[in-house]
Amino acid sequence: MLMSREAYSKNHIIVTKQSWRVRMKLSIIIDNFNAASSVDQVTQHNNQQAQRKAAMAVLAQAEAGEIAARLRNLALPAHQDLRVPENGLVMLRGRVGGDGAPFNLGEATVSRAAVRLTSGEVGFGYTLGRDGDKARLIALCDALVQSREYGGAVERGVIAPLREQLMIRRKQAAAETAATKVDFYTMVRGEG
Repeated sequence: MLMSREAYSKNHIIVTKQSWRVRMKLSIIIDNFNAASSVDQVTQHNNQQAQRKAAMAVLAQAEAGEIAARLRNLALPAHQDLRVPENGLVMLRGRVGGDGAPFNLGEATVSRAAVRLTSGEVGFGYTLGRDGDKARLIALCDALVQSREYGGAVERGVIAPLREQLMIRRKQAAAETAATKVDFYTMVRGEG
């Protein structure tokens, strides 16, 4: 159903597009206008994306054994592999001076996997290196985080403890680095 511009402006908030990222989000909302009929749904979608992003950041830095040990404590639902773990290469890109012209820096080995729960949620897992088991575990956690039934349990039982372990490791590394810090004191001699 098409609306005239006047009818649209009376019933909806006009949003200006300021950057490419905002433009992309708005175009997704516009393309799926019926599905995203309220601002609350859009905010909820953005919160779920942020939650998944934070979970993936933790899982990517954790060890595969740690993830598997945490998942053993949960009653996992039935799931199937959409993409069995596979290894490949990705091109790493850099920029001259950090923000200049892009260039190909080199290649890195990556493992990826995809898992679908019987309830329909699909999770994707990527990790540097040739660790297919870790990629599959990350994909399973990604699918579980999206599930209403298992999302909270995975956050409490897997993600939060791993996040705490990573923070402890970072603090220990920072303390070790700070212990080797050398402060140079330079004395200026006066002339005359």
